[in-house]
Amino acid sequence: MAVYTEVSDEELEVFVGEYDIGNVMSCKGIAEGVENSNYLLQTTTGNYILTLYEKRVSPKDLPFFIELMEHLAHQGLACPTPLAGRDGRSLRELCGRPAAIISFLQGLWPRRVTAAHCASLGRAMADMHQKGLSFAQSRENSLGLPSWRPLFTQEAHRADDLKPGLSKFITEEISEIERIWPTSLPKGIIHADLFPDNVFFIGNNVSGIIDFYFACTDFLAYDIAICLNAWCFEADSSFNVTKARLMLQGYCQARPISAQELDALPILARGAAMRFLLTRLYDWLNTPPGALVKRKDPLEYERKLRFHSGITGPAAYGFDQALMSGGAS
Repeated sequence: MAVYTEVSDEELEVFVGEYDIGNVMSCKGIAEGVENSNYLLQTTTGNYILTLYEKRVSPKDLPFFIELMEHLAHQGLACPTPLAGRDGRSLRELCGRPAAIISFLQGLWPRRVTAAHCASLGRAMADMHQKGLSFAQSRENSLGLPSWRPLFTQEAHRADDLKPGLSKFITEEISEIERIWPTSLPKGIIHADLFPDNVFFIGNNVSGIIDFYFACTDFLAYDIAICLNAWCFEADSSFNVTKARLMLQGYCQARPISAQELDALPILARGAAMRFLLTRLYDWLNTPPGALVKRKDPLEYERKLRFHSGITGPAAYGFDQALMSGGAS
């Protein structure tokens, strides 16, 4: 979440007037995240999220995201639900951008991730994967493996400005990841951006999952790999095996994973680290001056990538065959 596009009071009043949600009381920009412009909208009927979709989200993909959230909510997943205006449309335009008003979820995202958070996350992620299997649509992962080399090529000449030798390291890693990337793991709808600030908790239990604007059809285990990176490293870049084990145990309670998926987690985690290194590098170098957005350090993911590059099997993450049935060993 972020704010790139400012909305005037007059434009906001007209836009909200298309919905049966009362009158605007306040509208405050949300600075967290980097993808879209987001506001906390308060009206006389309650709280909502107003989202303006910025350049990284393709307009042609928006119906997929909107319909996926509607499907998952209908299946019982706690996730934002797009609101329809009086004309029945959920997707509209505001300030020259595609825009929507989304339901507000209770809960807070964890500023300090605990092992209990990771266990609940695993269960919620598997539940989301299971509920997504009945969604009829599919969408290619626009930031999957085929995109990484072209994305880096745009910024390779500036990577060493951030850290000497970074360009060579990334180039070599992309080649190795391409060489050993799996091809035949189970696929389905994944979130693809399941970071702590996209998961709400009440206490230690997940109360909702938000921000589905990278959701796509890909290896289900790739979502687990993204979460290994996002949830299981400490501030000093050390890997927390306990958090990882509890996350996978929680996941397997709702969806046992195959031996092939378990064996593939090291390379999937390596690829996930590369994906976020590259997009963070791009954003670090290209975020417009004055944008109400918090840039994220690309080198955090360079360190994680180096860690995964030294992993030879899932046991290094604390995983074993017993986890696949949700049991502890």
